[in-house]
Amino acid sequence: MSDSNSGYEANSIDVLEGLEAVRERPGMYIGSTGSEGLHHLVDEVVDNSIDEALAGHCDTINITVNDNNSVTVKDNGRGIPVGMHDEHDIPALEVILTVLHAGGKFDEQSYKVSGGLHGVGVSAVNALSEHLTAEVRRNGNLYRHRFEKAVPQGEMETVRELDSSETSGTQITFKPDPEIFEVTEYDNSILETRLRQLAFLNPGVEITFTDKREEYTETFLYDDGVKEYIDYLNEHKEPIIDDIIHVSGNDTVEGVGTIEAEIAFQPTESGKEAINSFANNIATPNGGKHLTGFKTALTRQYNQYGEENNLFSDLDDNLTGNDVRDGMTAIISIKHPDPQFEGQTKQTLGNTEVRGVVESLITEEIDRLFEENPTTAKTLVKHSVNAAKARKAAEKAKEVTRRKTKLNTTTLPGKLADCQNKDPQESELLITEGDSAGGSAKQGRDNANQAILPIKGKILNVEKHRLSRILDNNEIEAIIKAIGGDVGDKFSTEDIRYGKIILLMDADVDGAHIRTLLLTFFFRHMTELVEEGRIYAAKPPLYRIKYRGKTYDVMNEDERDKVIEEECNGNPTQVQRFKGLGEMNPEQLWETTMNPENRILRQITIEDAAEADKIFSTLMGDDVEPRKEFISNNSDDANFVDI
Repeated sequence: MSDSNSGYEANSIDVLEGLEAVRERPGMYIGSTGSEGLHHLVDEVVDNSIDEALAGHCDTINITVNDNNSVTVKDNGRGIPVGMHDEHDIPALEVILTVLHAGGKFDEQSYKVSGGLHGVGVSAVNALSEHLTAEVRRNGNLYRHRFEKAVPQGEMETVRELDSSETSGTQITFKPDPEIFEVTEYDNSILETRLRQLAFLNPGVEITFTDKREEYTETFLYDDGVKEYIDYLNEHKEPIIDDIIHVSGNDTVEGVGTIEAEIAFQPTESGKEAINSFANNIATPNGGKHLTGFKTALTRQYNQYGEENNLFSDLDDNLTGNDVRDGMTAIISIKHPDPQFEGQTKQTLGNTEVRGVVESLITEEIDRLFEENPTTAKTLVKHSVNAAKARKAAEKAKEVTRRKTKLNTTTLPGKLADCQNKDPQESELLITEGDSAGGSAKQGRDNANQAILPIKGKILNVEKHRLSRILDNNEIEAIIKAIGGDVGDKFSTEDIRYGKIILLMDADVDGAHIRTLLLTFFFRHMTELVEEGRIYAAKPPLYRIKYRGKTYDVMNEDERDKVIEEECNGNPTQVQRFKGLGEMNPEQLWETTMNPENRILRQITIEDAAEADKIFSTLMGDDVEPRKEFISNNSDDANFVDI
């Protein structure tokens, strides 16, 4: 890469305010001090390198998790400016790392398009790190500045001259402060998912991830961008057409600037819609104007072609948007000079002008595709017609189910033991495996706030069936009625009866299978429950150890052996293995797994919707080989594998 600085100098850095509040209220800046916030630190530093790539000055980014759990991010961009800042009379590098809202993102000459948090990111990372070292290769020299909890350790130093083989760029190494973070261990799967996503969204940028703790390296480089992203997500799905529909372009909007859009999509036989949208590399899970433009144009063009070619003869009306997007995997990525996100979490894009840009691109591409490939056009539209027929059949089946089971009334399943508290925010539903465990749970629970719903055996695998078939399953029907809020497209968490859903399954292979089936149902048909973090998995102990009047409940064999050795001097009074929740008496079940003071719950979250969709399709779909491959590749990370 060129060492040209292209107008990115010390005085390009605008300063808005100081850093004092970050350590006091970290959640305001990175979301949380748990795992999500910990990984967000890496995102913020990497986003700065990606912004250099968007500006055309960087094509290589290396991310390394070091042995001590610090992280190093290195790029070959222009390098952070190191000249003296006029207003602060310190190097611009120090300003960027110690002053909140200081960055080149406010100077339109430095960055035409950027993500991140407009200068909050790297300074917040510095504030929340035990120590951070910045090394900048710029102006033919290597510069270094070290900080501890955002406090400069001396002045920026000029280390040496660069040799002829070195490019310009920036390297940031930071270690999260354990005084602030509840979790300090980085999870490779979370980091890799985001880095892979960034590589897909920024074609031609090589992103290498290295974990020195495990001597592991993976490189992500995709020249075809979002088109390859669709190919990756649909790897284990059966496409309706072989080709991935891809379109990209840009439009200059007066008073705004140039807006770029790249879109790719491919319908599949899965029946599950998987639409993922991004603005300046930031995921917008709640969509926005770019998604609206995509949906509007697609639905209009499909209906127009169907009407003109008499493909709706056995339909009462036109296709809905859901019919058109049935089984569709899509990526919508836009780059905007001034994105306006609705809400602090940036989940919805609000720029109205984006809708027209995307709508125009899709309209032109579909018109061209349908005119040049009539066979493809008819295949796509007929697939949507079949989806419409299936939708109508599901609606009829759902109405029959409602009439038959009074799903639309306040009637609750007979086996549900409801709680006294009717406030959803203060009540929870525990779904248990089997009548035996359900009986113990009902006797041992706090009936003020805990409702118990036993289910029999393994529910239907919803990944393989449409809604009309799913609603015939008695156990799923009971779950829908107990939770409330309807199901599918009509589901809303505003109408649910419990604020927390807890899956209480045995700590064995069958329990894990039942939990996975339930999670598949929630992910596909009550998605908001997962998105809002309302689903939890209880972790019951496998062993109870007693020694000299003390009781120890442990989760696995390693913990058992450790307790026996360290707490019982190798000679415990009793070691009891719980074969299942049904074998625990009510008091034991309450003490170990249900008591909010003692229990261990794992919150089920969607770190990345596209990746989650791919995993569910792999594990729960019809194709056996990908599932075997997944299990083989991930068996080392599992507590047990039952073959």
